[in-house]
Amino acid sequence: MPDKTKNKVLIIEDEQDIRTIYAEVLQNAGYVVDQAPNGEVGGDKIKNSEWSILLLDIMLPGKDGLKILKDLKETPELKKGPVIVLTNLNSEHIIQEAFKLGADGYLIKSEVNPDKVVEEVGRFSGVQA
Repeated sequence: MPDKTKNKVLIIEDEQDIRTIYAEVLQNAGYVVDQAPNGEVGGDKIKNSEWSILLLDIMLPGKDGLKILKDLKETPELKKGPVIVLTNLNSEHIIQEAFKLGADGYLIKSEVNPDKVVEEVGRFSGVQA
């Protein structure tokens, strides 16, 4: 059985409660989780920490998720693994833009529960819960 602890999830989400819930369910599922409360801290963690999956909100203070995706696209060596956008923005334009900029998945927060997020992380990491 693959070792999930080798999969470090970086969550960039400005809402503390949401960030905490996703961190807890992912840790309970065996993943190592790092967190960032905004785009600036998230950008630093993308560059300077180990991660293998990124859960990225779009609406962030300062540097938003689309700008982070653009940075990853412009500097491919920063993208250490799949990027799953996790946002409440359900606009076809934003969804298309996120995929154009390199997102690997797109989840609408209001349409998924935390177990579904763990399932998606497992699918993208190749390590099922």
